[in-house]
Order: sequence, then structure tokens, then C-alpha cells
Amino acid sequence: MSLAPSGARHLLCAAVLLIALATGRAAAAAETMVFAAASLADALTEIGRAYEASSGHHVVFNFGATSDLGRQIRAGAPADVFFSADRAQMDAVEQAGLVRAADRRDVLSNALVVVVPARTPRRIQSPSDIAAFDRLALADPQAVPAGVYARRYLESIGLWARLRDRIVPTLNVRAALSAVESENVPAAVVYRTDAAVSSRVRVAFEVPREAGPPIVYVLAPLAAASPAARLFADELVSARAAAVYRKYGFIVLPPR
Repeated sequence: MSLAPSGARHLLCAAVLLIALATGRAAAAAETMVFAAASLADALTEIGRAYEASSGHHVVFNFGATSDLGRQIRAGAPADVFFSADRAQMDAVEQAGLVRAADRRDVLSNALVVVVPARTPRRIQSPSDIAAFDRLALADPQAVPAGVYARRYLESIGLWARLRDRIVPTLNVRAALSAVESENVPAAVVYRTDAAVSSRVRVAFEVPREAGPPIVYVLAPLAAASPAARLFADELVSARAAAVYRKYGFIVLPPR
């Protein structure tokens, strides 16, 4: 049986409308590439999943040592958003003309801790006890923010010269944590947030925030970022994101 001309027109219009809607949804969806410090992996993954579910956009993360990420961005890697574990690496990206000063936001802080394997009963009664370890893992203290912060702290309490030859440098802070989890190294200096996500290490000593170097995580969309990428950068400083950061132990800095 053939359709009446008006019925055929209705079906054709409906089909065209469905195609237009599907095409519109596909066109509206966007992918944002986020280069972020390794210590942010758990919190940002959770934020990203929720954002994808609510927005329909896709977020891809490249987690690693901030120093490596900064070099990759300056070399032309396709980043849309940079979430740095310190100001120095963001400064370098800004100086290369890839980030605008007005787009930068200081978002988070953290604290340093000394971790040991969970089944090790050893405790640190005072900072000077850190010098008793025969090896101490740090993210690369010459470049990676977590290691640079740790080195500055050890210098400030007069221990760096004594420990320098016993330092085991790692690619990033999560690698320093893994070295203790595997018991290949008896202790490491990592962020408090890293220690909190591992059941295989125990905090033997926490550096008081007032005694350690100021730890600041800086966020910025790249200057050439798309509107969708800027939207996700805004999400990373939202009240929803702040609740996730606090859950993982980060200190959320007040907006400036």
C-alpha cells in the first residue's frame, strides 16, 4: 500500500529532523585534552567522569610530572588545559606565549609527608630523624614540583647536604610513592594526597604547612583553547570540583 503524499511528506520531515538532531549532537560534542600533574589523577578523573555525563563532552587526561608536561606543551603538544603543580612551570608556558596571564588561576595547595611501607613500625619523632634513612625517594628534585618542594624543605632544616647522595629520584611523585609501596625504598617524601590513596604506605611524618615551602597548583586553558575547553577549565574551579578536591585531601585556595 502506498502512502498518501501528505503522509510521505510527514515521514520525510521526521526523518530529516532526526538526522539534524543527531548531527547537531555530534557537532556539539567536543574533546578537551588536559595536561595535569600526576598527583591530581584521582580527583580529576572523578571530576571528568561527572562532567562528561552532564555535558556530553569528552575529556582526555595526560597525567605526568609537571616539568615534563610543560616541556611537551612548549614543544607543541596538543593540550587544551594545563593544571600545573607549581607556578614555575606555568610561568614557562606563559612566557612561551601559550597561556594568557589573565586566564591563570591558583586553585589548590597540599602538604608534604614522609611515607614508609604500611607494615613498617618506624615513626619519625622530629624532622632530623629523616636523615636516618639509607635511601629516600623523591620526584626528581631538580625539576618535578613535588621533588623541588621536598628539596627546599630538606634544605630549610639543614638535611639536604647529608641526604643528597641517598636520594632516589623518580619520574614523578606517584613513582616515588610506588617505590615505597613495593618496599624497594624505605621512605619517600610525597604529597599528603598521594599517601591518602594508598593502603600500602603509612605516613610517618607530616611537614607542617607553615614549615614547608608554599605549594600552589595553577590552572589555565591554553591561549588557543576552544570554548568547550574553557568551559571545562571553569568546571575545574567550580564548587562541585572543590568538593571533590577536598575529598581527596587537597586544600582549596580562595579565588583571587
